[in-house]
Amino acid sequence: MASLYLNSLLPLPPSHPQKLIEPSSSSPSSLLSTSNGNEVSLKPIVINGDPPTFVSAPARRIVAVGDLHGDLGKARDALQMAGVLSSDGRDQWIGQDTVLVQVGDILDRGDDEIAILSLLRSLDGQAKANGGAVFQVNGNHETMNVEGDFRYVDARAFDECTDFLDYLEDYAQDWDKAFTNWIFESRQWKEDRRNSQTYWDQWNVVKRQKGVIARSILFRPGGRLACELARHGVILRVNNWLFCHGGLLPHHVAYGVERINREVSTWMRSPTNYEDSPQMPFIATRGYDSVVWSRLYSRETSELEDYQIEQVNKILHDTLEAVGAKAMVVGHTPQLSGVNCEYGCGIWRVDVGMSSGVLDSRPEVLEIRGDKARVIRSNRDRLHELQVADYI
Repeated sequence: MASLYLNSLLPLPPSHPQKLIEPSSSSPSSLLSTSNGNEVSLKPIVINGDPPTFVSAPARRIVAVGDLHGDLGKARDALQMAGVLSSDGRDQWIGQDTVLVQVGDILDRGDDEIAILSLLRSLDGQAKANGGAVFQVNGNHETMNVEGDFRYVDARAFDECTDFLDYLEDYAQDWDKAFTNWIFESRQWKEDRRNSQTYWDQWNVVKRQKGVIARSILFRPGGRLACELARHGVILRVNNWLFCHGGLLPHHVAYGVERINREVSTWMRSPTNYEDSPQMPFIATRGYDSVVWSRLYSRETSELEDYQIEQVNKILHDTLEAVGAKAMVVGHTPQLSGVNCEYGCGIWRVDVGMSSGVLDSRPEVLEIRGDKARVIRSNRDRLHELQVADYI
């Protein structure tokens, strides 16, 4: 058993709160039982930064989900395992005041990317009504697509982009309604497309070009889906837990966590057809040691010499101390052994390669309650029989 002892929550930085999320008075999660049996009101979630960067979520259960890579079925399995998504096919939030964090790489290698983004947005609205919240952290595959790098796009994902662009015409300018409803409409569009396909469609160059153009329109800086991604940062701290896709290093913190999030978000929102359009932020999205590419923490301690372990421990300690966190949760690198922690549980790795486009492995999620974390995984192939690995 590994141990991880976390101190009381550190104060948030001196920026003004951007948003308060308060549980509805009619929600059963709006009251918190104390040790003497009394009930007190649950404090609201306080969000600082735009996009969200520092979050105070008092007394909330936190669940972290790793890379999803366009696999809607596995995404639903993971969310049901986490206890936040209904299993009746209605995609309802059942997590009450839980805070869900998805650590990036929703895009590429699967064909239901927009549907997953839509599902998470829909769940966020439902969660907020119950005093909970859904947060996303953009990964390297999100920034790659905004940059126009489509090397890892599944052929059927281009079809989803074509369908989604056609679907938007029915909603005129009501983007929020259109986007949140896509999760409920996408299955029918997918079935209609499948029923209309012929053997020769796989060689239809015009159709493929149409899909590439549709994706470019949606994901280019200033595009509808690029702006949707811009609502999320690349770094997020919830209480004293730090979430990022590939890792965080001291010089990122020195550059400014809120600054990195703001610059990436501004780049995603800004059309590129203007001379004064912001350039792609180098420190935030490129380079071996950047936020979205860092693999420093992905190596097993068994692969390192003692002096290397000490170096990594110091870098990790300095990073966490600088940002006011006690542990970091990352995705990016699939873990063959499942969700795990290293370096005294200062780093948690939650990418299990669950997407059928990656390892097609069984989903696992990380649950955090106060100063304790545990891994929730399925028993064999039966998702309703769960195993829980505790880390105290």
